[in-house]
Formats: sequence, C-alpha cells, structure tokens
Amino acid sequence: MSKPTYSDPITLEEPIKRGDSQVERISLRKPAAGELRGLKLLDLLNGDVNATIRLVPRISEPTLTEQEVAALEPADLLSCADAIAAFLQKKEAQTATPTA
Repeated sequence: MSKPTYSDPITLEEPIKRGDSQVERISLRKPAAGELRGLKLLDLLNGDVNATIRLVPRISEPTLTEQEVAALEPADLLSCADAIAAFLQKKEAQTATPTA
C-alpha cells in the first residue's frame, strides 16, 4: 500500500478552539474514491462550499468535525477547496505549463 499524500499545511486565520487547546494548522489527505461518496466531483473542483464542508472532515489531520469546518474563516475554507481541487487533477495537469 502506498504512503498517503498530504497537502501542504494550512495555517488557519482563526484557530479552532477545542477545550483548552487550539488547532492552528491542518493538512488534508488525498481522498480515496470511497471518501468521495455522496459528493459530486464537479462540485469539489468548482470549490462548492457544501461539498467542501462535507469532505474536509473525512480527510483532515487533525480530524475536524463538520461543524468546525462550517465555522472556518472563508479564506481557510478556500485554502481547503484549493487543496482538494489539486488532489482531483491528474499529475500531468498539475505540472503542465500553459502554451501561448
């Protein structure tokens, strides 16, 4: 089995409070096909808020709840959506250079 692929750490604009501690940074793991059940790939590629809020708890490290993801700053949610969209592209598309 191959080693999971993680996003670059995402430093949260507004840390998540959990009791006496705080979550200041998260990473997202590249989702497996089964973790995408119930979601539309096009919605994820387009940064759909609801789809992103549903997927992040399945792939975040540390694991966030759906309520915590829904309460993220918009910039942090956008960072999560960008990382997810990058995971869904083929490797060639991620490294391709535009032609003029």
